[in-house]
Amino acid sequence: MNKLFKRDFTMVVIGQIISLFGNAILRFALPLYLLRETDSSSLFGAVTACAFIPMVIFSLFGGVIADRKNKRNIMVALDFTTAAVVLGFSFALGNVSLVPLMIAVLMILYGISGIYQPAVQASIPLIAERQFLMQGNAVINMVSTLAGLLGPIIGGVLFGAFGIMPILYISVGCFVFSAVMEIFIHIPFTKNADGKSILGAVGSDLSDSFRFIKVDKPIFIPVLGILALFNLILSAMLIVGIPVIVVQILGMSDTALGITQGAMGLGGLAGGMIAGAVAGKIRLKNGYVFLIICSLAAVFMGISVLETVPKNIGFIIITAVSFGVMCVSTMFSVSLLTAVQQQTPPHLLGKIMAVCIAVSGCSQPVGQAVYGVLFDVFADKPYWVMIGAAILAMAVSLYSKKVFAVLEKESAMK
Repeated sequence: MNKLFKRDFTMVVIGQIISLFGNAILRFALPLYLLRETDSSSLFGAVTACAFIPMVIFSLFGGVIADRKNKRNIMVALDFTTAAVVLGFSFALGNVSLVPLMIAVLMILYGISGIYQPAVQASIPLIAERQFLMQGNAVINMVSTLAGLLGPIIGGVLFGAFGIMPILYISVGCFVFSAVMEIFIHIPFTKNADGKSILGAVGSDLSDSFRFIKVDKPIFIPVLGILALFNLILSAMLIVGIPVIVVQILGMSDTALGITQGAMGLGGLAGGMIAGAVAGKIRLKNGYVFLIICSLAAVFMGISVLETVPKNIGFIIITAVSFGVMCVSTMFSVSLLTAVQQQTPPHLLGKIMAVCIAVSGCSQPVGQAVYGVLFDVFADKPYWVMIGAAILAMAVSLYSKKVFAVLEKESAMK
């Protein structure tokens, strides 16, 4: 592992810790602020769905930019931009209608994330040796989930005690600090010699990506389809359902929601640590088992809101399940991401990562909007929403078995 933590990789990790922590407290506080102010799960689902749309769209541009521009410069520019957006939001809050303002700011922030993440993911194979690639991905995943652990917990305490403003100022400081640190990172970069502008290159570059998937790696197509269905059915339910269940149905505090979402971060951290420790032993052909476990988690979440279950016990159940589902899904994500990276040529890495993010995530906004309405319609019996999600997700999981077996076989041939 010492050979992995060379100067540039270490600085990327530190920069990610700071930047993603700022992101984590924002992603916790802004939707919670909206839910508290409007008390509407339908509006909550619709606004968060709108926020995800630009992330899906801009992740495609992000892949093109990541392969044509210096990845360090991308990260620096976007961290400074994010700081400016959040600072502007803090001045506008209270002076502009909340819902349109929240939609605009969340769309900008998620759009930035759509450009930012392909640059980070495409940089890992350039600053980590091939034999340490899975460990490198596991570390980046652990950093993300560590931020996801601390952000909601600290954000919940701050939000409950002081409101939204301190969270906004802290996040601005995180983004500025991260941007300054990233200036000193060196990521190998070779300028593209075709002379095309970014906009001019989008069509041809994405065409190259889709051609590579269609001709050279057709197994990627059903893999992306499985991920898109899983995001539509389960991921969207978790994003909308957990805040609605904890805040509205169980009537818990902001700090309690922070603890539940922090448990998700802790689960992701544990999953990343396990993936890094047993790198090479996780069999991708068994990926369907991970998805089955995640599907069963929705059943236990349904149990947590049964009328016969005391609210405190329900809170414990949903928090424990949140930990488990993130642990398992992170182990699965690390192994899948590594397989895709190993089977993709370096000059296509950013674009393929972007296509994977966009295609697999394009269904999630639809799911979030639908679940927002469903939690309103079934406000008296929310467990039916979770049980329905579990059944559909289980069907997708069973179908994925043969697909992941083929993907693992092709990865072993590299």
